[in-house]
Amino acid sequence: MTNTPLMVETREYAVQGMTCSHCVASVREEVSDLPGVTRVDVNLASGRVAVYGASLSDDAIRTAVEQAGYEVAS
Repeated sequence: MTNTPLMVETREYAVQGMTCSHCVASVREEVSDLPGVTRVDVNLASGRVAVYGASLSDDAIRTAVEQAGYEVAS
């Protein structure tokens, strides 16, 4: 039996409203809980969130960011 490695995807989003380290932690926690997500990098200065994993869902990531109290820029 051969294990086929999963393709790792990277998605980047601009998130509006983050102003402090608590904001970063909230976004990271909500997005990290999603299926397939293996890593989340949040840059407070730029407002960018990079999500790494397999079978990522843009809709689910947007919803997770909104549940954290922030908005993904269009």
